[in-house]
Amino acid sequence: MSALASHPFASESAGPDVRGEWDHEMVTVPTDSTAMVGRDADLSELRRAFDRAAGGESTAVLIEGEAGIGKTRLLREFQSEVAARADVHVGRCLDLGTARSAYGPLISILRSIVERLGVADARAAVGVGAEALRMLVPELGDGAVARELTSPDALRGAVIALIEDALTESALERLMERAEGVPFFIEEVACCAAGPLPDSLRDMLLVRFDQLDDDARHVVRVASGAEGMLSHSLLAELASLPDDRFDDAIRAAVRGGILSVDDEQYTFRHALLREAVHDDLLPGERARLHRGYAEALETRAAVLDRCDRSSLAHHWRLAQVPDRALVASVAAMQEAKARFAFASAARFGELALELWEQVPDAEGAVGLSHVQLMRQLGSILRNAGEAERALAVAERALAEVDESTEPAEHARLLRDKGLFLSNLGLPGAMERFLEALEIVDRSVDDDQLHATLLNGLAANYMVASMPREAIITATQALEIAARVGVAREISVAHNLRGTCRAYLGQLDEAFADYTEAARFAPLSNGGAELRYHVNYSDLLALLGRHHEAFEVAEAGIVRARELGVERSSGTIMVQNMVEPLLTLGDLDGATARLAAVPIGKPQVLNDQYVALTRIRVLAWRGEADAAERLNEEWLPSLQRTGELERQVWYRIVENEVALAVARGHWSEALDAVVAMTEDHGFVLLHAYRLLLESGWVVAEARASGVNTDAAVSAIRRLWSELPTTVRADGWATMLEAMLEPSPDALRAAIAASEGDDVPAIMRGVTRLELARLLVRAGERGEAQAVLADAATVATTIGHVPLQESIASFGRASGITAEDRAADDLELTARERQVLELVAEGLSNKQIGERLFISAKTASVHVSAILRKLGVATRTEAALVVARR
Repeated sequence: MSALASHPFASESAGPDVRGEWDHEMVTVPTDSTAMVGRDADLSELRRAFDRAAGGESTAVLIEGEAGIGKTRLLREFQSEVAARADVHVGRCLDLGTARSAYGPLISILRSIVERLGVADARAAVGVGAEALRMLVPELGDGAVARELTSPDALRGAVIALIEDALTESALERLMERAEGVPFFIEEVACCAAGPLPDSLRDMLLVRFDQLDDDARHVVRVASGAEGMLSHSLLAELASLPDDRFDDAIRAAVRGGILSVDDEQYTFRHALLREAVHDDLLPGERARLHRGYAEALETRAAVLDRCDRSSLAHHWRLAQVPDRALVASVAAMQEAKARFAFASAARFGELALELWEQVPDAEGAVGLSHVQLMRQLGSILRNAGEAERALAVAERALAEVDESTEPAEHARLLRDKGLFLSNLGLPGAMERFLEALEIVDRSVDDDQLHATLLNGLAANYMVASMPREAIITATQALEIAARVGVAREISVAHNLRGTCRAYLGQLDEAFADYTEAARFAPLSNGGAELRYHVNYSDLLALLGRHHEAFEVAEAGIVRARELGVERSSGTIMVQNMVEPLLTLGDLDGATARLAAVPIGKPQVLNDQYVALTRIRVLAWRGEADAAERLNEEWLPSLQRTGELERQVWYRIVENEVALAVARGHWSEALDAVVAMTEDHGFVLLHAYRLLLESGWVVAEARASGVNTDAAVSAIRRLWSELPTTVRADGWATMLEAMLEPSPDALRAAIAASEGDDVPAIMRGVTRLELARLLVRAGERGEAQAVLADAATVATTIGHVPLQESIASFGRASGITAEDRAADDLELTARERQVLELVAEGLSNKQIGERLFISAKTASVHVSAILRKLGVATRTEAALVVARR
């Protein structure tokens, strides 16, 4: 559990009597010993949240309110209550105004956990992520961090792994991070909002300060320049007082409730006290103070060979030395970027842009051109999830550069703009890649950049359903990448070309491409490997090879875990595992895996795919209201993406059909299918399974009295447009039987539905349709048995709309309400047939062959029979038959 709060300030419960003089013999240090008042309801809410977390529910609490209202005191009270039941780790936010230090209090929290566990146990808990985590906790190893061997996702995964698996079982998920009341986020920490204090509040806060002696006030003023905890040595150095006077000044400040001592460091008792003292400084005093801090930090950095660039940027900026502030800001940006703290890096980059115009030779000072700085900042903003701001920076940079001055930078900026447009689901990405390629062809000799741009363009062609163009472009990328030996681009080119060849029905060539993509992928930094597992598993599922698709996606999850990115890049592979499971009828397995993926953001493409699958699962489970709510929330973003990525458009159609089916609105479902067939865009393989399953929609609509002739013609036409190499004979048999049903055709369809990779729903819908025909033909006994099989299928796979359709037809036809003999023991017609064969000694396989059902279905029937008869073995069941 995380306790989140903002605007640090806790209520003071005791302190000096401001109406009289200080009595140095009688003064006590202010404490929180008095009872907290007025917060019973808030404390009760925290207790309830803690109880939920203790019960295994992920819980976070945000505490907000005006400064001084008592947020910190509330958290202290709560902490004292749970200290015996939970591990409590504290982080402190360093308020640097518009630019904050990377990861803020998270670093101290992680160090606290490592200290408690010990380095060896911490490394064991994090595993492969230890190298990434060393960026934040250097104590985990020696030497420089090998940044090329890690990634942002690996760092995020390592942080989560340490928090989850480094802790004792009793303390798991029961953390309270208290950054003086500032919210804690897993990647970085959002610091308090800036703003001047009201005069009345400042005067009140300064009452205690004004009662200190001269030395104490001097030391407190010096301390106000620190953005967080302040070491004894640094404060003593900056205060420049003799040791005895310095100690007396500190003692007076502590007794007066201004400063507090924490682990041989000093900090203000309340953040607003520091702010009030700092704001009371004259402009010249403030500038000199921060210059002193900056110079002291630089001197110490030279000795320690380590420097906190973020603090330097903060102090040089407040010291009003723009050239040194600019250098420190750029260094802080690059330092934060190297540690994958993209949000912090972005803020320092934006600060650098603000300072740029104030420095005469800014380019010489930082070793970057203004355009290069903006390109770096754009990339950082994109990684920080700020695609809109990234796009704005890229456009600003493009306005300052052209091919005649910096052609390579121009091409890279166009590439970046194309990526940012794609991230936002906006048009124009393809055009930017084309423009960049024209520049490279004319003016830039950089084969790796050339291959990267070609692959980027091929990817745009692919998602825009332009497979032929994508194949040509990926082939060009492959030729260049192979010439210079860039394994990543070789793998990606084969990957993209293989997918597009499959779209055209060139399956042999497609599989050959994917073989090569797999061969070169491990030679890259891991990104090409994950891309292989994602795209190949998706392709196999589109081709109806669901078991293979699951295995490829599962192997991708294993590799993502090895790379330490299971919780980030690995999430799309979870969805690629869920789709085959759902199609094959393992609803429980699909639901369990989806539950492990957190709800994402509508504007993130990977999260959109997961949301689409969640909607389908909810519809399958009959939770129509929840499915429609989720669909309404995500649909605007999905539709915007669907205009550019045709595969998303198909998934939207699929869910539109699923939602109508969940409501029993068969006419609406059929309209959605017909609308899909009338679209003039390229026919992707995504239509393959959707068309097969639409046969059920046709059957239900027809049963409800709707004329389906036109819909049947449209479905047949679109089916014929799929490549012949893709259409399996068994699938064609099932679809045709549903479109034009006859007993013989449906019996053949039922046999085909027992195939290993067939969508599980077809085993139920083909039997339901045969039962309808049998009832019309007066074959009620057989119809009852067939319908019972259909019901077993629907129950086994958990498809609630199918269960409801079967039950509705059974009631309407009367075949599920026939009188039973007293000795039928509540068995269904099919179960009675199975029981007779069990009594004959047949195995499940033999029963399946006799009744034209699968061995698995026979096994389900046998289990139900044993349960209903109250017996444990097949022999006992046979004895029941003998007694009858």
